[in-house]
Amino acid sequence: MTHPGTDASWLSLDETKTLEFKRIKGAELKKILQTLTAFANTDGGFLVIGMEDLSKAQGKDRLYGIEENEPAVDDLRRELRTRVIPNIGGELGPEPLFQRIPCTLRDGTPGHLLAIEVRPSKDLHSITGGGTWERLDKGNRQLSAQEVTDRRFRLGAISVVDQPVDVPFELLDTPLWHEYRTTRGSTAPFPEVLGHMGLSKPLPGGAWKPTRLAVLLFAHYPSEVLGEKCAIRLFHYQGDEIKQAGNTYNFLRPPKTIGGPLLTQIREALKSVVEAISKGVQMGPLGMEIVQSYPLRVLQEAITNAVLHRDYRLPTDIHIRIFANRVEVESPGVLPHRLRVDELGKVGSKPRNPSLTGHLRDFQDAPNFELGEGIRMMNTLMREAELFPPVFQSSPDRESFTVILRNQARPSVWNQVESYLETHATIGNAEVRQLLRTDDPIKASRQLRSWLDAGLLTLADPTASRSQRRYKLPGRDTQVDLFDSAWGSVGKEETELE
Repeated sequence: MTHPGTDASWLSLDETKTLEFKRIKGAELKKILQTLTAFANTDGGFLVIGMEDLSKAQGKDRLYGIEENEPAVDDLRRELRTRVIPNIGGELGPEPLFQRIPCTLRDGTPGHLLAIEVRPSKDLHSITGGGTWERLDKGNRQLSAQEVTDRRFRLGAISVVDQPVDVPFELLDTPLWHEYRTTRGSTAPFPEVLGHMGLSKPLPGGAWKPTRLAVLLFAHYPSEVLGEKCAIRLFHYQGDEIKQAGNTYNFLRPPKTIGGPLLTQIREALKSVVEAISKGVQMGPLGMEIVQSYPLRVLQEAITNAVLHRDYRLPTDIHIRIFANRVEVESPGVLPHRLRVDELGKVGSKPRNPSLTGHLRDFQDAPNFELGEGIRMMNTLMREAELFPPVFQSSPDRESFTVILRNQARPSVWNQVESYLETHATIGNAEVRQLLRTDDPIKASRQLRSWLDAGLLTLADPTASRSQRRYKLPGRDTQVDLFDSAWGSVGKEETELE
């Protein structure tokens, strides 16, 4: 968090999706709570208290200060602790950050503003007796009860696999269930044992029913029993694109649906992908054979993660697409807990469906044995195979997450670029020329273009001219906070607003 510098040009700023101004009047406390929780429930933001809206005052006339009603600041802190459920901060993200900012008030007397920074939360926060709010471009909107539930599912705060479903227990008394039960060493009678394992729960009327997870794990045909799409679809294409000239699908062989219990899906999908790659040799543009080879554990991890972390409330199957130069594994659902792509492999395991992850691990020959180290393992094995690292793409609009494994040799210079971007936000043509040991900007531009096309880099500013382009890792945020750019840097001493 930062404090204002001597340049007061920020006084002309208006409210945005991540910025709001409020005077600290008693009647405003309710709206202040709404804004703070709305920031936490959306993309985060800054609330500046003691400052009038731009539509009601201009320049220094906006500066009323918290001295207008300073006891209300203590009331606000207390209500944040007692009325917001769950509390903002802790395991759900950083605590709200309060900073008093000295300034000269509209009447010429010394005073203070209070800037409160709220980061996006991993859950939704409600106000006791005051509803649940989201942030719009300007202002807040109250969510309905159904919207709250849907948002919590989307965030991964709750999982649909743990909900009871109206399915007969006898459909789960299958050989796979008995294999699992033997592994767990359970002797309790069926179906009572499912309740002990958290795999059955009571419906509102009191009758116990299996959870969706129990059906996914043990039923012979989960998709048919649930009436939902929860299978894997395998597509094998001729060439590098989904469609060819004439806008027709260029399948190398007919699409395949892989159903059954989740463990069976993982095993059969891996087997089918390996078989398709080994038998699907294609011809490249110069008439040479294209032979694909990927580390087996990397393929297994990509498929397993798609099954483990998909959002099972979405009516879409997992899609595995095999091209001549890559394999794509797309699963329904965005990254849970507001994870960013650039955080994968750095923040530990953040499962969307923790109960599914736990139960699948208890099967014999479980596929999820990496204990939260799967992303690092994939990167390591692809590097050892001298291939590009996996590319991860999150598509919030489509509600999907895709892992791309490229069957292309990884240039040694990429290791240096990747290392450079660990400590620098962006890279440009000049730095790449140094790494390539060349004075040729065209050569560096072509190399940057290849990484851009491969999805390993993205444009930091798509509007920049060609000569000014900078590149960043996918998902890496290079934006400077509002208070960094408009208010100056944090210092040890307070700087008074002139």
